[in-house]
Amino acid sequence: MTGAVIAIAVVLIVVGGITGSVIAYFRLQRHRADAPALAEYRRLAEESVAQQESLRGQLAELEARLKGVETLLRSVD
Repeated sequence: MTGAVIAIAVVLIVVGGITGSVIAYFRLQRHRADAPALAEYRRLAEESVAQQESLRGQLAELEARLKGVETLLRSVD
C-alpha cells in the first residue's frame, strides 16, 4: 500500500510540474506578444505629450496677443 501511495505522489508531482511549466510558457508567450503593443502605446503617449506642450505654447502666445488687443481697445476709450 505504501508503494502505491508513493507512486501516486510521484505521478502527481510530475503532472503538477508539467502543468506549471506549460502555464509559465504560455504566460511568457502572451507577455512577448504584448511587448510590441506596449512599445507602440509608449510611443503614442510620448508623442501626445509633445503635441500637448506645443499646444500650450501656442495657447500662451494667443493669450498674449489677446491681452495686447484688450489693452489697445481700453486705450481707445
